[in-house]
Amino acid sequence: MSTVRVLSTRTARHFVLSGSRCRAPRSLAGRIDLRGLATSTEGSLRKTGLYDFHIDNGAKMIPFAGYKMPLAYGNVGQGASHAHARTDAGLFDVGHMVQSNFRGRSATAFLEWLTPSSLTSLAPYTSTLSVLLNENGGIIDDTVITKHSEDAYYVVTNAGRRDRDLTWFNEKLEEWNASDRAKGGKVEHEVLEDWGLIALQGPAAAQYLQSLTSFDLRELTFGKSAFVPIEGFNLHVARGGYTGEDGFEISIPPSQTVDITKLLCNAPVQLAGLGARDSLRLEAGMCLYGNDLDEDTTPVEAGLTWVIGKERKETGDFIGAEGVRKHLKDGPPRRRVGFVVEGAPARQGAQIYSSPEKELIGTVTSGIPSPTLGKNIAMGYVKSGFHKKGIEVEIDVRNKLRKATVTPMPFMKPNYWRG
Repeated sequence: MSTVRVLSTRTARHFVLSGSRCRAPRSLAGRIDLRGLATSTEGSLRKTGLYDFHIDNGAKMIPFAGYKMPLAYGNVGQGASHAHARTDAGLFDVGHMVQSNFRGRSATAFLEWLTPSSLTSLAPYTSTLSVLLNENGGIIDDTVITKHSEDAYYVVTNAGRRDRDLTWFNEKLEEWNASDRAKGGKVEHEVLEDWGLIALQGPAAAQYLQSLTSFDLRELTFGKSAFVPIEGFNLHVARGGYTGEDGFEISIPPSQTVDITKLLCNAPVQLAGLGARDSLRLEAGMCLYGNDLDEDTTPVEAGLTWVIGKERKETGDFIGAEGVRKHLKDGPPRRRVGFVVEGAPARQGAQIYSSPEKELIGTVTSGIPSPTLGKNIAMGYVKSGFHKKGIEVEIDVRNKLRKATVTPMPFMKPNYWRG
Protein backbone atom coordinates (compact mmCIF):
# COMPACT_ATOMS: atom_id res chain seq x y z
CA MET A 1 0.00 0.00 0.00
CA SER A 2 1.30 3.44 -0.89
CA THR A 3 2.71 5.59 1.90
CA VAL A 4 1.92 8.79 -0.01
CA ARG A 5 -1.10 10.80 1.10
CA VAL A 6 -2.44 13.75 -0.89
CA LEU A 7 -3.78 16.59 1.22
CA SER A 8 -7.05 17.89 -0.19
CA THR A 9 -8.27 21.46 0.07
CA ARG A 10 -8.84 22.40 3.69
CA THR A 11 -11.70 24.46 4.94
CA ALA A 12 -10.74 27.91 6.10
CA ARG A 13 -12.75 30.88 7.21
CA HIS A 14 -13.87 33.14 4.42
CA PHE A 15 -11.88 36.32 4.19
CA VAL A 16 -13.15 39.18 2.03
CA LEU A 17 -10.77 41.78 0.66
CA SER A 18 -11.76 45.02 -0.97
CA GLY A 19 -9.73 47.33 -3.12
CA SER A 20 -8.38 47.51 -6.64
CA ARG A 21 -6.68 44.71 -8.53
CA CYS A 22 -2.93 44.40 -8.22
CA ARG A 23 -2.00 45.67 -11.64
CA ALA A 24 1.61 46.61 -12.20
CA PRO A 25 2.37 50.12 -13.48
CA ARG A 26 3.63 50.67 -16.97
CA SER A 27 7.32 50.76 -17.59
CA LEU A 28 9.91 50.22 -20.30
CA ALA A 29 10.18 46.70 -21.61
CA GLY A 30 13.26 44.57 -21.13
CA ARG A 31 14.28 41.42 -22.94
CA ILE A 32 15.06 38.18 -21.16
CA ASP A 33 15.40 34.96 -23.14
CA LEU A 34 13.22 32.12 -21.84
CA ARG A 35 14.00 29.50 -24.45
CA GLY A 36 14.61 26.28 -22.62
CA LEU A 37 12.11 27.13 -19.87
CA ALA A 38 8.85 26.52 -21.72
CA THR A 39 7.58 22.95 -21.54
CA SER A 40 4.51 20.77 -22.20
CA THR A 41 1.59 21.17 -24.58
CA GLU A 42 -1.36 23.46 -23.97
CA GLY A 43 -3.87 20.69 -23.32
CA SER A 44 -1.82 18.98 -20.62
CA LEU A 45 -0.94 22.07 -18.60
CA ARG A 46 -1.89 22.48 -14.94
CA LYS A 47 -2.87 25.75 -13.28
CA THR A 48 -1.87 27.12 -9.90
CA GLY A 49 -4.51 28.49 -7.56
CA LEU A 50 -3.61 31.98 -8.77
CA TYR A 51 -4.32 31.42 -12.48
CA ASP A 52 -7.49 33.59 -12.60
CA PHE A 53 -5.73 36.21 -10.45
CA HIS A 54 -2.91 36.37 -13.01
CA ILE A 55 -5.35 36.80 -15.90
CA ASP A 56 -7.20 39.56 -14.02
CA ASN A 57 -3.89 41.36 -13.58
CA GLY A 58 -2.90 41.31 -17.23
CA ALA A 59 -0.39 38.47 -17.13
CA LYS A 60 1.05 36.96 -20.27
CA MET A 61 0.84 33.22 -19.60
CA ILE A 62 3.26 30.68 -21.02
CA PRO A 63 3.84 26.93 -20.53
CA PHE A 64 6.49 26.19 -17.91
CA ALA A 65 7.26 22.94 -16.07
CA GLY A 66 3.85 21.52 -16.90
CA TYR A 67 1.93 24.63 -15.79
CA LYS A 68 0.47 27.80 -17.26
CA MET A 69 2.60 30.44 -15.57
CA PRO A 70 2.94 34.23 -15.83
CA LEU A 71 5.88 35.48 -17.89
CA ALA A 72 5.22 39.17 -17.18
CA TYR A 73 2.32 41.51 -16.31
CA GLY A 74 0.71 44.23 -18.40
CA ASN A 75 3.17 46.52 -20.13
CA VAL A 76 5.93 46.01 -17.55
CA GLY A 77 8.96 44.58 -19.31
CA GLN A 78 10.99 41.79 -17.84
CA GLY A 79 13.95 44.10 -17.30
CA ALA A 80 11.85 46.64 -15.41
CA SER A 81 10.29 43.92 -13.28
CA HIS A 82 13.76 42.55 -12.53
CA ALA A 83 14.98 46.00 -11.50
CA HIS A 84 12.00 46.54 -9.20
CA ALA A 85 12.78 43.34 -7.33
CA ARG A 86 16.36 44.57 -6.86
CA THR A 87 15.34 48.03 -5.60
CA ASP A 88 11.93 47.46 -3.97
CA ALA A 89 10.03 44.16 -3.96
CA GLY A 90 8.53 41.67 -6.38
CA LEU A 91 5.87 39.03 -5.71
CA PHE A 92 6.20 35.71 -7.54
CA ASP A 93 3.77 32.82 -7.84
CA VAL A 94 5.80 29.65 -7.22
CA GLY A 95 2.76 27.49 -6.49
CA HIS A 96 3.77 25.11 -9.25
CA MET A 97 6.50 23.78 -6.97
CA VAL A 98 5.73 20.51 -5.16
CA GLN A 99 5.35 20.95 -1.41
CA SER A 100 5.58 17.88 0.82
CA ASN A 101 5.69 16.83 4.45
CA PHE A 102 7.68 13.83 5.63
CA ARG A 103 6.79 12.54 9.10
CA GLY A 104 7.86 9.61 11.21
CA ARG A 105 10.38 8.62 13.87
CA SER A 106 12.91 7.62 11.19
CA ALA A 107 12.26 10.63 8.91
CA THR A 108 15.72 12.12 9.49
CA ALA A 109 17.48 8.87 8.63
CA PHE A 110 15.26 8.38 5.58
CA LEU A 111 16.00 11.82 4.13
CA GLU A 112 19.70 11.36 4.90
CA TRP A 113 19.50 8.23 2.76
CA LEU A 114 17.87 10.12 -0.12
CA THR A 115 20.25 13.10 0.09
CA PRO A 116 23.88 13.75 1.09
CA SER A 117 22.91 16.49 3.56
CA SER A 118 23.57 16.44 7.31
CA LEU A 119 20.04 16.74 8.61
CA THR A 120 20.77 15.31 12.06
CA SER A 121 22.72 18.43 12.98
CA LEU A 122 20.25 20.83 11.35
CA ALA A 123 18.46 22.97 13.93
CA PRO A 124 14.65 22.94 14.09
CA TYR A 125 12.97 25.38 11.68
CA THR A 126 16.13 25.67 9.61
CA SER A 127 16.34 25.04 5.87
CA THR A 128 19.08 23.73 3.61
CA LEU A 129 19.47 23.37 -0.13
CA SER A 130 19.97 19.72 -0.99
CA VAL A 131 19.87 17.26 -3.89
CA LEU A 132 18.09 13.99 -4.56
CA LEU A 133 20.61 11.58 -6.10
CA ASN A 134 20.26 8.51 -8.29
CA GLU A 135 22.38 5.40 -7.80
CA ASN A 136 25.23 6.89 -9.85
CA GLY A 137 25.32 10.13 -7.89
CA GLY A 138 23.50 12.12 -10.59
CA ILE A 139 21.06 14.82 -9.54
CA ILE A 140 17.42 13.76 -9.82
CA ASP A 141 16.36 17.16 -8.48
CA ASP A 142 17.51 20.00 -6.29
CA THR A 143 15.34 20.67 -3.27
CA VAL A 144 14.98 22.81 -0.17
CA ILE A 145 14.52 20.80 3.02
CA THR A 146 13.17 22.47 6.16
CA LYS A 147 13.49 20.61 9.44
CA HIS A 148 10.64 21.20 11.86
CA SER A 149 11.74 18.47 14.25
CA GLU A 150 13.59 15.13 14.16
CA ASP A 151 10.42 13.46 12.90
CA ALA A 152 8.91 16.20 10.71
CA TYR A 153 10.25 17.86 7.54
CA TYR A 154 8.82 20.23 4.94
CA VAL A 155 10.33 19.66 1.49
CA VAL A 156 9.96 21.66 -1.73
CA THR A 157 10.86 20.13 -5.10
CA ASN A 158 10.64 21.30 -8.71
CA ALA A 159 7.42 21.18 -10.72
CA GLY A 160 9.21 19.97 -13.83
CA ARG A 161 10.41 16.91 -11.89
CA ARG A 162 7.09 16.21 -10.22
CA ASP A 163 6.42 12.77 -11.71
CA ARG A 164 10.02 11.63 -11.38
CA ASP A 165 10.33 12.86 -7.78
CA LEU A 166 7.01 11.53 -6.50
CA THR A 167 7.62 8.13 -8.07
CA TRP A 168 11.10 8.08 -6.52
CA PHE A 169 9.75 9.08 -3.10
CA ASN A 170 7.10 6.38 -3.23
CA GLU A 171 9.50 3.64 -4.33
CA LYS A 172 12.08 4.53 -1.71
CA LEU A 173 9.49 4.91 1.06
CA GLU A 174 8.16 1.43 0.39
CA GLU A 175 11.71 0.07 0.38
CA TRP A 176 12.59 1.94 3.57
CA ASN A 177 9.45 1.08 5.49
CA ALA A 178 9.85 -2.61 4.67
CA SER A 179 13.44 -2.64 5.97
CA ASP A 180 14.96 -2.94 9.43
CA ARG A 181 15.87 0.74 9.29
CA ALA A 182 12.21 1.66 9.85
CA LYS A 183 11.82 -0.51 12.95
CA GLY A 184 11.86 2.62 15.09
CA GLY A 185 8.94 4.04 13.13
CA LYS A 186 7.78 4.20 9.53
CA VAL A 187 7.86 7.38 7.44
CA GLU A 188 4.79 8.93 5.83
CA HIS A 189 4.80 11.33 2.88
CA GLU A 190 2.07 13.94 2.49
CA VAL A 191 1.79 16.00 -0.70
CA LEU A 192 0.34 19.47 -0.11
CA GLU A 193 -1.71 19.31 -3.28
CA ASP A 194 -3.02 22.62 -4.65
CA TRP A 195 -1.43 24.64 -1.86
CA GLY A 196 -0.17 28.08 -2.76
CA LEU A 197 3.44 29.17 -2.53
CA ILE A 198 4.39 32.78 -3.11
CA ALA A 199 7.78 34.45 -2.93
CA LEU A 200 8.06 38.05 -1.72
CA GLN A 201 11.53 39.19 -2.75
CA GLY A 202 13.52 42.41 -2.53
CA PRO A 203 14.93 44.98 -0.10
CA ALA A 204 11.44 46.31 0.74
CA ALA A 205 9.99 42.83 1.37
CA ALA A 206 10.64 42.68 5.12
CA GLN A 207 9.21 46.11 5.89
CA TYR A 208 6.08 45.39 3.88
CA LEU A 209 5.47 41.96 5.42
CA GLN A 210 6.19 43.33 8.91
CA SER A 211 3.27 45.72 8.48
CA LEU A 212 0.96 42.71 8.26
CA THR A 213 2.16 40.71 11.26
CA SER A 214 2.94 41.02 14.96
CA PHE A 215 5.78 38.50 14.57
CA ASP A 216 9.18 40.18 14.79
CA LEU A 217 10.70 39.32 11.41
CA ARG A 218 14.15 40.40 12.60
CA GLU A 219 14.24 37.07 14.45
CA LEU A 220 13.72 35.21 11.17
CA THR A 221 17.19 35.26 9.62
CA PHE A 222 18.18 33.76 6.26
CA GLY A 223 17.51 30.02 6.13
CA LYS A 224 15.07 30.08 9.07
CA SER A 225 11.31 29.55 9.06
CA ALA A 226 8.35 29.93 11.40
CA PHE A 227 4.57 29.86 11.49
CA VAL A 228 3.72 33.54 11.24
CA PRO A 229 0.32 35.19 11.84
CA ILE A 230 -0.57 37.32 8.82
CA GLU A 231 -3.84 39.23 9.12
CA GLY A 232 -5.51 36.37 10.95
CA PHE A 233 -3.92 33.51 9.01
CA ASN A 234 -1.16 31.37 10.53
CA LEU A 235 1.23 30.59 7.66
CA HIS A 236 4.55 28.84 7.17
CA VAL A 237 7.08 31.54 6.23
CA ALA A 238 10.66 30.77 5.24
CA ARG A 239 13.27 33.50 4.84
CA GLY A 240 15.11 32.99 1.57
CA GLY A 241 14.33 32.69 -2.11
CA TYR A 242 15.64 32.44 -5.64
CA THR A 243 16.78 36.00 -6.36
CA GLY A 244 19.79 36.77 -4.17
CA GLU A 245 17.72 39.38 -2.35
CA ASP A 246 16.22 39.32 1.11
CA GLY A 247 12.79 37.77 0.97
CA PHE A 248 10.25 35.21 2.08
CA GLU A 249 8.54 32.14 0.68
CA ILE A 250 5.05 31.72 2.10
CA SER A 251 3.11 28.44 1.99
CA ILE A 252 -0.66 28.93 1.92
CA PRO A 253 -3.66 26.53 2.14
CA PRO A 254 -5.68 26.49 -1.12
CA SER A 255 -8.70 28.37 0.23
CA GLN A 256 -6.52 31.27 1.38
CA THR A 257 -4.05 31.63 -1.49
CA VAL A 258 -5.79 34.38 -3.45
CA ASP A 259 -6.65 36.44 -0.37
CA ILE A 260 -3.10 36.35 0.98
CA THR A 261 -1.67 37.21 -2.43
CA LYS A 262 -3.94 40.25 -2.65
CA LEU A 263 -2.69 41.36 0.76
CA LEU A 264 0.91 41.13 -0.39
CA CYS A 265 0.81 42.82 -3.79
CA ASN A 266 0.22 46.47 -2.93
CA ALA A 267 2.82 49.22 -3.44
CA PRO A 268 5.78 49.11 -3.24
CA VAL A 269 5.36 45.44 -4.16
CA GLN A 270 4.87 44.60 -7.84
CA LEU A 271 3.78 41.32 -9.35
CA ALA A 272 6.65 39.61 -11.17
CA GLY A 273 6.80 36.68 -13.57
CA LEU A 274 9.13 34.02 -14.90
CA GLY A 275 11.14 36.43 -17.04
CA ALA A 276 12.34 38.41 -14.04
CA ARG A 277 12.71 35.28 -11.93
CA ASP A 278 15.10 33.70 -14.43
CA SER A 279 17.37 36.74 -14.76
CA LEU A 280 17.38 37.35 -11.00
CA ARG A 281 18.39 33.75 -10.23
CA LEU A 282 21.13 33.75 -12.85
CA GLU A 283 22.67 36.95 -11.46
CA ALA A 284 22.57 35.19 -8.09
CA GLY A 285 24.40 32.18 -9.58
CA MET A 286 21.52 29.78 -8.88
CA CYS A 287 20.78 26.68 -10.94
CA LEU A 288 17.67 25.89 -12.96
CA TYR A 289 16.98 22.18 -13.15
CA GLY A 290 16.91 20.98 -16.75
CA ASN A 291 19.28 23.74 -17.83
CA ASP A 292 22.10 23.63 -15.30
CA LEU A 293 21.40 20.33 -13.51
CA ASP A 294 20.39 16.86 -14.68
CA GLU A 295 20.73 13.18 -13.80
CA ASP A 296 24.10 12.91 -15.53
CA THR A 297 25.60 15.62 -13.32
CA THR A 298 26.91 15.07 -9.78
CA PRO A 299 26.80 17.76 -7.09
CA VAL A 300 30.60 17.94 -7.27
CA GLU A 301 30.49 18.83 -10.98
CA ALA A 302 27.68 21.30 -10.31
CA GLY A 303 29.64 23.21 -7.68
CA LEU A 304 27.26 22.02 -4.97
CA THR A 305 29.78 20.12 -2.88
CA TRP A 306 28.84 22.38 0.02
CA VAL A 307 25.43 20.67 0.32
CA ILE A 308 27.21 17.44 1.26
CA GLY A 309 27.63 17.20 5.02
CA LYS A 310 31.25 17.28 6.14
CA GLU A 311 31.03 14.00 8.04
CA ARG A 312 29.04 12.39 5.20
CA LYS A 313 31.70 12.88 2.51
CA GLU A 314 33.63 9.90 3.87
CA THR A 315 31.12 7.74 5.70
CA GLY A 316 27.62 8.86 4.70
CA ASP A 317 25.28 6.05 3.68
CA PHE A 318 23.29 7.85 1.01
CA ILE A 319 22.08 6.81 -2.42
CA GLY A 320 24.74 7.64 -5.03
CA ALA A 321 27.54 7.93 -2.48
CA GLU A 322 30.04 5.92 -4.52
CA GLY A 323 29.80 8.20 -7.57
CA VAL A 324 29.98 11.32 -5.44
CA ARG A 325 33.01 10.09 -3.49
CA LYS A 326 34.83 9.23 -6.71
CA HIS A 327 34.47 12.84 -7.88
CA LEU A 328 35.46 14.14 -4.45
CA LYS A 329 38.58 11.98 -4.43
CA ASP A 330 39.71 12.14 -8.06
CA GLY A 331 38.18 15.46 -9.04
CA PRO A 332 35.22 15.81 -11.44
CA PRO A 333 35.81 15.70 -15.21
CA ARG A 334 33.98 19.02 -15.62
CA ARG A 335 32.81 21.88 -13.48
CA ARG A 336 30.02 24.46 -13.51
CA VAL A 337 31.39 27.99 -13.81
CA GLY A 338 30.24 31.51 -14.58
CA PHE A 339 31.25 33.71 -17.51
CA VAL A 340 31.15 37.32 -18.58
CA VAL A 341 30.76 37.34 -22.37
CA GLU A 342 31.79 40.14 -24.72
CA GLY A 343 29.47 41.30 -27.49
CA ALA A 344 26.27 39.29 -27.84
CA PRO A 345 24.85 37.16 -24.99
CA ALA A 346 25.54 33.41 -25.03
CA ARG A 347 22.46 31.22 -24.68
CA GLN A 348 21.81 27.67 -23.58
CA GLY A 349 23.63 25.17 -25.81
CA ALA A 350 26.36 27.54 -26.99
CA GLN A 351 29.69 25.71 -27.28
CA ILE A 352 32.74 26.82 -25.31
CA TYR A 353 36.28 26.65 -26.71
CA SER A 354 39.70 27.12 -25.20
CA SER A 355 41.67 30.17 -26.26
CA PRO A 356 43.72 30.27 -28.41
CA GLU A 357 43.75 26.48 -29.14
CA LYS A 358 40.04 26.32 -30.11
CA GLU A 359 39.55 23.01 -28.29
CA LEU A 360 35.92 22.27 -27.46
CA ILE A 361 35.83 22.30 -23.66
CA GLY A 362 32.21 22.74 -22.66
CA THR A 363 28.69 24.07 -23.14
CA VAL A 364 26.69 27.03 -21.87
CA THR A 365 23.62 26.00 -19.85
CA SER A 366 22.10 29.45 -19.08
CA GLY A 367 22.87 32.93 -20.34
CA ILE A 368 21.36 36.44 -20.38
CA PRO A 369 22.20 40.11 -20.68
CA SER A 370 22.28 41.04 -16.98
CA PRO A 371 19.82 43.88 -16.27
CA THR A 372 21.66 44.81 -13.05
CA LEU A 373 25.26 44.59 -14.22
CA GLY A 374 24.87 45.73 -17.82
CA LYS A 375 27.00 42.78 -18.96
CA ASN A 376 26.33 39.48 -20.69
CA ILE A 377 26.55 36.72 -18.11
CA ALA A 378 26.28 32.97 -18.44
CA MET A 379 26.95 29.72 -16.66
CA GLY A 380 27.96 26.38 -18.08
CA TYR A 381 30.24 23.38 -17.73
CA VAL A 382 33.89 23.23 -18.79
CA LYS A 383 36.58 20.58 -18.57
CA SER A 384 38.39 20.62 -15.26
CA GLY A 385 41.46 22.80 -15.55
CA PHE A 386 39.60 25.48 -17.46
CA HIS A 387 37.41 26.38 -14.47
CA LYS A 388 39.70 28.81 -12.67
CA LYS A 389 38.87 32.48 -12.20
CA GLY A 390 40.15 34.74 -14.97
CA ILE A 391 40.72 32.07 -17.63
CA GLU A 392 39.79 33.41 -21.06
CA VAL A 393 37.71 31.23 -23.37
CA GLU A 394 35.69 31.71 -26.53
CA ILE A 395 32.00 30.97 -26.90
CA ASP A 396 30.22 30.33 -30.18
CA VAL A 397 27.37 32.86 -30.33
CA ARG A 398 25.44 32.69 -33.59
CA ASN A 399 28.39 31.19 -35.44
CA LYS A 400 30.79 33.84 -34.21
CA LEU A 401 33.34 33.22 -31.46
CA ARG A 402 32.98 35.73 -28.63
CA LYS A 403 35.57 36.30 -25.93
CA ALA A 404 34.50 35.32 -22.43
CA THR A 405 36.15 35.23 -19.01
CA VAL A 406 35.55 32.67 -16.29
CA THR A 407 33.97 34.64 -13.44
CA PRO A 408 33.08 33.60 -9.87
CA MET A 409 29.42 33.25 -9.00
CA PRO A 410 27.23 34.76 -7.75
CA PHE A 411 27.69 37.61 -10.21
CA MET A 412 26.32 40.06 -7.65
CA LYS A 413 26.65 40.14 -3.89
CA PRO A 414 23.64 38.53 -2.16
CA ASN A 415 21.58 40.71 0.16
CA TYR A 416 20.30 38.07 2.56
CA TRP A 417 19.18 39.10 6.05
CA ARG A 418 21.54 37.42 8.53
CA GLY A 419 20.70 39.57 11.55
